[in-house]
Amino acid sequence: MPEKTVIRLGNVSKPTITIHRPPAGKDTGAAVLVCPGGAYSILALDLEGTEVCDWLNSIGVTGVLLKYRVPKRSGLEKHTAALQDTQRALGLVRHRASEWGIDPARLGVLGFSAGGHLSAALCSSAAQRTYPTVDDADKISCRPDFTVLIYPAYLALKDEDNKIAPEVSVTTNTPPTFIAMAEDDPVRVENALFYALALKQAKVPVELHVYPVGGPRLRPATHQKRRHHLARPRGRLGCAARGVLKQWSDEEWDWAAFNSIQVKRRPFDKVGDKALKDLPLALWKSETRAFRNLCLTFTR
Repeated sequence: MPEKTVIRLGNVSKPTITIHRPPAGKDTGAAVLVCPGGAYSILALDLEGTEVCDWLNSIGVTGVLLKYRVPKRSGLEKHTAALQDTQRALGLVRHRASEWGIDPARLGVLGFSAGGHLSAALCSSAAQRTYPTVDDADKISCRPDFTVLIYPAYLALKDEDNKIAPEVSVTTNTPPTFIAMAEDDPVRVENALFYALALKQAKVPVELHVYPVGGPRLRPATHQKRRHHLARPRGRLGCAARGVLKQWSDEEWDWAAFNSIQVKRRPFDKVGDKALKDLPLALWKSETRAFRNLCLTFTR
């Protein structure tokens, strides 16, 4: 069977959101705004978009896929147009939550790479829109209830001793945050490390997972080769973890149950010695556990 082409979407001038609803019998009312990466030049619309929404649906969460404007606009900061789109999207979803069967108090954001930077910028700018008010949706808070950053980019300034970039500054009002990244990711693991430190210093609940190998592969995928298509051939973590779409569905979700809305937290399962024979697979199983507990937060 021929391999399906990976979608690299460019020249987006009209931002959109697409609602991916879970089956009625599994719907928990929770929702996540998904921000694909692509260096603010393109959008990895399937690997970091539609496939992620499919996974969210599998655990009863509505995925809201954001197609934000790319590439970056001349004369503006790389994230300016995209941040406007993200603020508008979050506010719109919360404004229409009742109509769409979403709990407005359980609305998070998840971003990959540049989309991770965009998600962090949304958290930093939630107090005020960066564009003129359009309608009532822009009068509602666009602060996410939690944030998930997967191999986030552009958070720490390399030439300024890894100072946190001003557009993603952290305050005590920054939402609880989960971060996952591989140490050998060319995006620079310092983005995750120093941002997590800033969150800790601000006493914002944060969970950080850094793996020694894996490169830019920490994402769910329905087809192993497709996941490698965009990834650089580095590390072993992604190669060993088949069925990642299902396995990835525990670690981040476990985290929100610990840090967010009150819920009984399911204890972590220990990775046994037998699993450690395949260390990368064991790490993915560990990721799976944390996502499960976060999912409990979104269960009525």
